[in-house]
Amino acid sequence: MGSITPPASKSMMQRACAAALLHTGKTIINNYGTSDDDKAALQIIQNLGAHVRHSKDSIEITSHGINPVSDTIHCGESGLSARMFIPIAALYHQPITITGEGSLMNRPMDALTTILPQLGVLVISNNAMLPVTVKGPMHVADIEIDGAMSSQFLTGMLMAYAFAAKEKTTISVKNLNSKPYVDMTVDMLRQYGKRIEHDNYTSFTIVPQAALHDDISITLEADMSAAANFVVANALTGGGIEITGLNENSLQADKAIMQVVNPKRNAFVFDATDSPDTIPLLAVYAGACNGQSKIGGMSRLVHKESNRAESTVALLGKLGVSFVLDGDVLTVTGIQHFNSCEADSYNDHRIAMAAAIAALYADGDVVINNAEAVAKSYPHFFKDLAALGVKCNLKYE
Repeated sequence: MGSITPPASKSMMQRACAAALLHTGKTIINNYGTSDDDKAALQIIQNLGAHVRHSKDSIEITSHGINPVSDTIHCGESGLSARMFIPIAALYHQPITITGEGSLMNRPMDALTTILPQLGVLVISNNAMLPVTVKGPMHVADIEIDGAMSSQFLTGMLMAYAFAAKEKTTISVKNLNSKPYVDMTVDMLRQYGKRIEHDNYTSFTIVPQAALHDDISITLEADMSAAANFVVANALTGGGIEITGLNENSLQADKAIMQVVNPKRNAFVFDATDSPDTIPLLAVYAGACNGQSKIGGMSRLVHKESNRAESTVALLGKLGVSFVLDGDVLTVTGIQHFNSCEADSYNDHRIAMAAAIAALYADGDVVINNAEAVAKSYPHFFKDLAALGVKCNLKYE
């Protein structure tokens, strides 16, 4: 079919933007991301005082810490940006309002709205949802956080604490999910000279280091979540797609899909609790496998761009795939080909892309409503797919 280079990791891009804001000095980000979530993070740090200069292959961010030019930051539909920048904004001594749009306005922020008042932060929220207004400064102290719903809350606190702590401070964590995403946060902070130690992910100790004032240069690797689409595409079509730009030692959680997908399409059992973004694609792949596959971690999907547990099984139903959703586990029985159908993305980028990949195994056309949702993480997804020879009739452009 051809070669494809997925876009830069948006998880890394957003973390790099946050660290660049808090760093006193210059950060150069090579192979930067251009998705809607990436653009939201760049606009946020500019509203909080950073200066951003674009060139062809990199962006240069200069910051002297938080010095807002606006009292409101807009996160688009990015859950990571909202949960990461709420604690960062709480470091500042004047009120800052964090808001967003679409499904993000219904995603819970209660882990932060509960913790921050314990640290001297005034918090006003909409029933623990956006918009959230915070007024610091936050007083860094030992705390406990619940990571059951999302590791993004912990990422936000680690970012803020790493740059604000003056003495050794510990964040205790219970029920932590998506551990690879926390590893990514710790590694990003390491590149800024920050030291964070953890005890089997149950506690994270911030050990203050002398501030770096050197220029920081970061090169972002390809997004494993985006690459996963073509990993599954290869399995459904018999191969022929070369995926470039991947880091075989990547900390990205969605690298885990490589453990499951294979050209023989063998049925599998996989716990996706730590890599929930892979589930729509894994469900599609399971529908083409020989036998019955089981995917765990479905409870992680409720508070996404859609209720992704419901939208994933709705897609399977449209494709003619038999499934049973029982609590946290989705059981899928493979079939010889998918039905041609009209499917809805539910304005969810992961569902839109999974439906497009499913079309490669269908007996006819798959029409995807609200396909433009892919812009949230992969704006050029359909153009890249078309470049591989897949017929894509784009009606939303």
